[in-house]
Amino acid sequence: MELVVAGHRCHLGTGGQPWQRGDSHSPPLLLIHGAANDGDAWQRVAAGLAAAGCRVLAPDLPGHGRSGGPPLASIEALADWLPALLDAAGVERAVLVGHSMGSLIALEGAARHPQHCSGLALLGTSVPMPVADALLGRAASAPDSVYRLMTEYSLTPRFQLHGGGGHGIWGPGVNLAIMRRSPHGVLAIDLANCNDYAHGLAAAARVRCPTLLLAARRDRMTPRRNLPPLQAVLHQVRYVEIADCGHAMMNEAPQAVIDELLSFLPFVSAA
Repeated sequence: MELVVAGHRCHLGTGGQPWQRGDSHSPPLLLIHGAANDGDAWQRVAAGLAAAGCRVLAPDLPGHGRSGGPPLASIEALADWLPALLDAAGVERAVLVGHSMGSLIALEGAARHPQHCSGLALLGTSVPMPVADALLGRAASAPDSVYRLMTEYSLTPRFQLHGGGGHGIWGPGVNLAIMRRSPHGVLAIDLANCNDYAHGLAAAARVRCPTLLLAARRDRMTPRRNLPPLQAVLHQVRYVEIADCGHAMMNEAPQAVIDELLSFLPFVSAA
């Protein structure tokens, strides 16, 4: 579906279900994608959550995928965009679910706009989330080389070797295809946003809603060894690892992601 958010067209996935405006008995899950991605990164997870009875919104962030407007040039600006999106969708509160760069947006959004956040799920996260200088430079001059490198490092060798994704689907190609359709310049802006976000731990200390930290045991992009400082400052935190999976967990292990998000929702309801 499409909405107008902050004066620009915004494309949102709904897991294949019609979107009903207004709040129901449970808040929807707002699925926030990572750098140089769009809402299709959540396609299999969104469909599984919707099939389980959840309301789901998976937006293309501004300037990404099929959404209009310029890409926003800071995590803080993206976090401040979230309330406008929820208002346009007729939602007061949501469970903010973010992957990679999206996890930083969700974290900052929960800290800045607690009235709109009933729960927080951070997937494949690291606070801070530094990006190597070489990648920052190549993102602007040779983005496709960075897309390929990010795809390689986001998936386990086993998944890449066997293709993944089911019969007739090349799993690594899903990651690569989504990134390759990013508008020119988006990758460089997104990686700079991740690298420049400096106060994530301070934001986490202000979060009071239940939080899920979902890590992949074989994540080479945001390794789980980076998580203890974040885990220590979060107020109500549940930590879960997905075994034998890389950073792109929604592609490599979608059912595990669905199961863990569904298991987390009762903690949100009880808060």
